[in-house]
Amino acid sequence: MSSNKISAIVFDLGNVLLPFDYTVAIKKLNQIEPNLGTRFIEFYNSNYQLHRDFEKGIVSETSFLNTMLDAVDNKINAQTFCNIYSDIFTINENVSELLPVLKKDYRLFLLSNTNSIHQEYGWKKYEFLKYFDKLILSHEIKSLKPEEKIYREVERASGLPSPKHFYIDDIQEYVDAAEKIGWDAVQFVDYKKLITELELRNIII
Repeated sequence: MSSNKISAIVFDLGNVLLPFDYTVAIKKLNQIEPNLGTRFIEFYNSNYQLHRDFEKGIVSETSFLNTMLDAVDNKINAQTFCNIYSDIFTINENVSELLPVLKKDYRLFLLSNTNSIHQEYGWKKYEFLKYFDKLILSHEIKSLKPEEKIYREVERASGLPSPKHFYIDDIQEYVDAAEKIGWDAVQFVDYKKLITELELRNIII
């Protein structure tokens, strides 16, 4: 049975359902040319605002790609870059297997800071996405966690009041932002801790 309070469970994507590791991309670029990946990630990290603006949908995919291709000295084409840049995800099987069970009693929503390239080339293939009532994605909403707007978009989709939402995210700042607007929320540490948090809320798996 569902908890009397919680009606919607909201999951973050990266490092909750899908761990990601940029070193995979760095190694592939380094194989194309020595230190190409190393130089790329240095550029990427030092221009992280560009990554954030792309996730927010205020920098176009074409503009972002052109900048990234320059950062790899145009050694590869756009298609190859997109594949390498997005081949960084693995699936957290334990967590993803909770979705069909939770779906029986709760509305499920995905709330993710992500970009159009990672979506298209990286994670849209995963079968577990079908269990979500709606995907709330930063580049589509033009808002990033921890901005209030993106959380309110989940509420707009669910049609439920704030306290009916339970949110799971690996970044404490984003958990705090959810709690600030009245959601129940926890930081994802590992599967075992998540199960404990669910049980504390009478969400029985």
